[in-house]
This record gives sequence, structure tokens and C-alpha cells, in this order.
Amino acid sequence: MENIDKIYELLNSIKVTKANEAYISEIKDLLTVGNYFEALKKMRDLKDEEDQIKKEEIVEKEEQEEEGTYPNQLSNIDLEEIFIGLLLENPKLIAKYYFIFEICMFEDDEMLNIYKSILYNEGAKYSSEQAKNRFNFSKDTEEVYELKNYLRKQVKEKNYNIEETYRELKKLFILRKSYIETPEKNIQNKILEITQYKLYNKMSSEEIENTIEQVKVTQKFKQTVLSDNLVEFLESGDNELANGLDYPFQIITEVFKGIRKGETMSFAMPSNSGKSRLTINMAAYTALIHKKKVLVISNEMSEEKMKLCLITTILNNPEIQKIHGQNLKITEGELLEFKFRPDNKKEAKLDEQGYIIKEEGETQKQFIKRLSTISSDFNKTIKAIDWASKQIKNSIYFINITDHTNDELKKVIINYYYKEQIEYVFYDTLKTDTDNIGNPEEIKRTATILSNLAQNFNIFICSSLQLAENTTNPINLNVNDLAVSRTVKEVLDTLCLFKQISRDSLQDYEYSLKEVDTKYFDLEKSENPDVRYYSCVVDKNRAGAKPKLVFRLNLAYNSWIELGYLRLKHK
Repeated sequence: MENIDKIYELLNSIKVTKANEAYISEIKDLLTVGNYFEALKKMRDLKDEEDQIKKEEIVEKEEQEEEGTYPNQLSNIDLEEIFIGLLLENPKLIAKYYFIFEICMFEDDEMLNIYKSILYNEGAKYSSEQAKNRFNFSKDTEEVYELKNYLRKQVKEKNYNIEETYRELKKLFILRKSYIETPEKNIQNKILEITQYKLYNKMSSEEIENTIEQVKVTQKFKQTVLSDNLVEFLESGDNELANGLDYPFQIITEVFKGIRKGETMSFAMPSNSGKSRLTINMAAYTALIHKKKVLVISNEMSEEKMKLCLITTILNNPEIQKIHGQNLKITEGELLEFKFRPDNKKEAKLDEQGYIIKEEGETQKQFIKRLSTISSDFNKTIKAIDWASKQIKNSIYFINITDHTNDELKKVIINYYYKEQIEYVFYDTLKTDTDNIGNPEEIKRTATILSNLAQNFNIFICSSLQLAENTTNPINLNVNDLAVSRTVKEVLDTLCLFKQISRDSLQDYEYSLKEVDTKYFDLEKSENPDVRYYSCVVDKNRAGAKPKLVFRLNLAYNSWIELGYLRLKHK
């Protein structure tokens, strides 16, 4: 009881934000099931994180207060005083050396006030209407008069160059204006770095403006010094080239070096061969086995069909079963028709196939309640999918975007990246956008956009493609068998081509467990029509090998099993 009070006391002391909402929800779930120890541990972790964020905010605020109006790199009161002193000493200079209102960014308010005085008083007959535009009049006092005399004396008989002083101050003004108008901290830091450029003193104000634009554009790209830390990179072994997430398939994982962020992968199949089901299979594996948030984008299957496929995968996938603990074997058709068998056949009226029949006049709610008392399969099903629904930190997000443009597709991915920090995206199916329907060559443009997103945001994007309906032997597939432009291959990191091996030709093939082996196995013909064999030809792989593989699948259970390396039998 004492632990519960502590948890709720801590929970109530933390403000719910978008960033910690999922975490708090998970803690509440732990409380609901009575796991108070784990809830208290997570609560303390969250509290520590909140306290650390508050400390960092306080330090940042103190640093900003110490810095003054601008950071040290953009602060130069001496330069401002020299410039104003030179204008007071020779007001005619205002005819050429003036700042338009938009970039006039004096840090010292007294210098700004005297600058306005020069425009309207000391240099009034020399300053143009453009120079005066939008400036109001200065405030003149005895203190201002004394300050003017002081500034004149400071520059008198000194060897200051008005041209050089004006140029350096204008550069600072441009940097200050851009700094305060840029909300992104990382870009602000890059703007400050401009003052440290090796050739900064030789840069003109126009070159400063161009550099700021270049910084804003290039900052969205990943930048580094390639030759830095080479020894640490090699010795650590902890880099994304070698340590991508496992695919659900062992050989595919080895060949592609895993699911690697920053890359695009595509697989192609003929129509109605299971593209969407393979998409869900890999998305569920990434989310529930690797505990990563994923986004599934579809322009093929509806939300309802995708949900049914996901449930089928969660229930039947052996690796996912190990986590939720429910040993089941239920087809998608059985789930769709809500068919479950009883533990004891005598406890219910059954149809010819042994499924429990819904009684006449029985509501769905009543039927569900009755199923929970007589069918273990039903209870296991509910427990498994209820478990999946509570995996908040590794949710599977879905969006259906029919009739979309490339720009809309890009915005969807970026939005989910920032909103949910999703770094694994599955797109079914890669097609030309609505502005270019009927032009297969345009699909390369879409693939290029996805490739750029993957690299710029360091995310993994997997997409499915349409394979042409033709007579090419499944083991001889190549990029020319795509239903779309083969130039799409140029921008992909990996490409797999899948095609079913007809039941009549299964005897012509064999497979081995190693690429070079002496033992081969036949493709056994099954009496079950849902059991199929697919050839998988790796047509592109930036990581190296391009083997030919064979899969046995059963779409009724969304089961995909990688058997090994495929070859034709020697005759």
C-alpha cells in the first residue's frame, strides 16, 4: 500500500506532455495488473528524467541571461561605438554608410538612439529618404550629448577605416537578424560558427547572406568529417552497417546485413501474391520482436484488412508467440468468420467442421461471453491480441493514402517521424503519384524521394513493387520483369523479386541450407492448396551477395519460412 501511495504521489507531480504521455500510460497499465514494483521503478526513472530536463532548462536560461542580447560571437559593442563615433566626427558619411531599417540590429540601445539622431539631426541634409525610412526620431538628453562628445574623442585622430568598420558591422547585423529569426537551435549554432570561418574577415556582407542560406539548406543533411575517429569506428564494431535489426529470415538478414536505417529496400511480386501480407509480417516482427515503432502506409489494403492480417500474424508467428505466450494455430478465414472450436465438443452445438455455432437470438456480446467459458482457443486469441494492443512503445501505426501525390507521401513520413519518432516505415505499394498515373518512368522519382528521406532522416523504408505477369521462370527473374520502370532499381539499396513456383514444376527444383553444399532437399508437394513455394531472387544488394532463395508460405496463417538456397536440379 505504501508503494502505491508513492507511485501516485510521483505520478501526480509530473505534468503530462506529448513526450511522456506513452510512458505514463504504461505505468498506469502496470498499476492495473498489480505490478507495483515495476511501476514504481519506471516512475522513478521518469521523475529523474523530468528533473534532469528542468536542470538543463535552468542552466540554458542562466547562460542566455549571462550572454546578453546576443551570444558572445555576435556581440561587439566596441565596433558599434567606433562606427557611431566616425559618423559623428564626419556626418557626411551617412550618405553612403547607412543601414536600412530591416537589418539595423544595434545591440546597444544608446548607439541606436544616436544613430537615429545622426539621420535626423547631425547628418540630416546628407541622409536619404531610403536611409530614414521607418526610423523614428531620437531622444536627446544631457547624457546623450555627453556620450556623443565621448564617442567623437574616442575616434578622433585614430586610424579607423569607415569602409572596413561599416563592412564588419553590417556582417554582424545580418548574422544577428538571421540568428533571432531562426527558431531551430542547431541552425542557430551553425550561424554562430560562421564567425569562426577561417576566411570570415575576407567575406563580404553578400557572401555572409549566401552562407546563411547554404547553412539552412545543408543543415538538414547529415554532415561529418569522414576521416575522424576511424580507429574507434572499426574497433567498436557498433555501427549500422554491421548491426541492423534482424529480418524474420536468417539468410536475408545475413545477405543485407539486417534492417539498416538510412536505406531503402523493395520486394516485388505479381498481383495477389501476398505483398501486403509480407509487409505486415516484417512490420509486426520489427515492432513486436525488436520493440520498435513502425509506420505502415498502404494504398492497396484497407485498415480492416490490414488489422485482420496483423492479428493472424500475431497469433501464428512462432517468434511472436514466444513473447505473448499463447500457442495457437488459427487461419485468417477462421478469424474473419469468428469460428472457434470448444474444449469439449459436448458443451456446444457445432457445425460440420466442429466450430461453435452462434445460437438463434444470441447477441454477439452473449456469444463472446459463452465462448470465453467453453473455448481455450478463443481466450488465447483475446489474450494475445490484447497484449499486442498494449505495446505502446512499439506500436504499429497505419495510414491509408489512396490517390496521393509524392509531396503528400513525403509529408506523411516526416510528420510521423517528428510526431512519434518512427524510424521504420513500410510502404505498400510503391506506385507513381496521382499527377503521373500512366507514366511508369515516374516511379523512379517516387523512389528517389523515399531514398532521400531515408538518408536525410536516418530511417529505414521498405516498399513493395508490382512484378509483371509473364512466363519468366521464377529462378531467372531480373529487373526487366518489373511491371514498372526498371530504372527504379538505380535508387534502391536492396531489391528482391518473388514469384510462385507452380505446383507442376516443384520436382524441377531443390534447395540447400548453405550456398555451397553437397546436400540438397526436394520441394515437397503439399495436399493443402494454401501451401506455396516462392522463388526469391536478390536482384540488387549494396552489401554484396545476390543469392537465389526459396520460401515456403501459407497465406492462411501469414506464415513465411525461408528454406534455403534454390537451384534447378541437374538433368
